[in-house]
Amino acid sequence: MYAIIATGGKQYKVSEGDVIKVEKLNAEAGDTVTFDKVLVVSDGSLKVGSEVAGASVSAKVMKQDKAKKVIVYKYKPKSGYHKKNGHRQAYTQVKIEKINA
Repeated sequence: MYAIIATGGKQYKVSEGDVIKVEKLNAEAGDTVTFDKVLVVSDGSLKVGSEVAGASVSAKVMKQDKAKKVIVYKYKPKSGYHKKNGHRQAYTQVKIEKINA
């Protein structure tokens, strides 16, 4: 059984027991979060649209962390201009516990 959920502007295909990294959620480690925006549920047959209107996915927050640093380097030749910048995107790691279809 799997479901496709939408959170943080992205879509994720999840099954029970999966560990995924999603955009930062406002929750502490150990909290339980519910994803209400379920697009598809498959349990042998595919359910979409109004068939999954009441579906939800429960997950447990494992940790809040930052991803590896991405270096942004701007450079213009012959003018002496260069600028180095770094960015670490915050994420939340969750473990999918239950798909309520």
